[in-house]
Amino acid sequence: MTVLAAAIALVGSLFFALGAALQQFEVFGTAKPRLRELLRRPRWLLGGLSIVTGGGLHIVALGLGPLTIVQPMGVASLLFALPIAGALHRRKPTGKELAAAATVAAGLIGLVVLVPEHDGPTYLSPTGAATLLAVAGISALLLWSASRVASPAGRAALLATSSGVLYGATATLMRVLVDGGWNWWYVLALPLPALLALMLLQRAYAVGHFGVSFASLQIADPLTAVAFGALLLHEPLPQGFVPILAAALTAAGTVALARTSPMQIR
Repeated sequence: MTVLAAAIALVGSLFFALGAALQQFEVFGTAKPRLRELLRRPRWLLGGLSIVTGGGLHIVALGLGPLTIVQPMGVASLLFALPIAGALHRRKPTGKELAAAATVAAGLIGLVVLVPEHDGPTYLSPTGAATLLAVAGISALLLWSASRVASPAGRAALLATSSGVLYGATATLMRVLVDGGWNWWYVLALPLPALLALMLLQRAYAVGHFGVSFASLQIADPLTAVAFGALLLHEPLPQGFVPILAAALTAAGTVALARTSPMQIR
């Protein structure tokens, strides 16, 4: 069952990468992508369907195998996304891009695998939920503000990071809804950070530095969820030198991706 879970998660990461590449292809070069306009673009919608499919396969995989096996498979989407995006833009990824993406993936796998399992009850108080939404919202706002004066690569990274923070908050709320104690208004609050994250991510994709955008998203989302899990749900954090090394690898790979050339306008 473990091998089957890993295989399903790997296929799910391929669907997620395809969806991200399709959506980036549709919004690239658009100054301010608007959701109502994107919803009228079949290729963007196809990308969304692909992402939903990937997420569904990931959930199925989690039901068949342990988290420490399934989660690292999701990181493979970063390695799939660059060649797919390159093919859409008729641009072959360089060796430096692929090496940087592999470095980010290795670091993320290390971080994910090293997070200790948590067997205790999952509970988030209304005050904790309000704190989660406030911290995520303020952090995303600050990152968005900083992106307005950053270089193109920095703008892509900051916008994608702000999206990842909001997605991490969404994932934390979802975990509470599925596996713990919660209040009725959590369900109403859930779509807000998710929709804001979606729009910020489209703006990141529009800049053109797909590699750094996707890598920043892949880093910010799980790290934010882990941080909220530790601070608000009292879940354990990895300790020792190895997690620091994994984080350094992830950061180095992201910086290297930021220095690569953006996609060319089609």
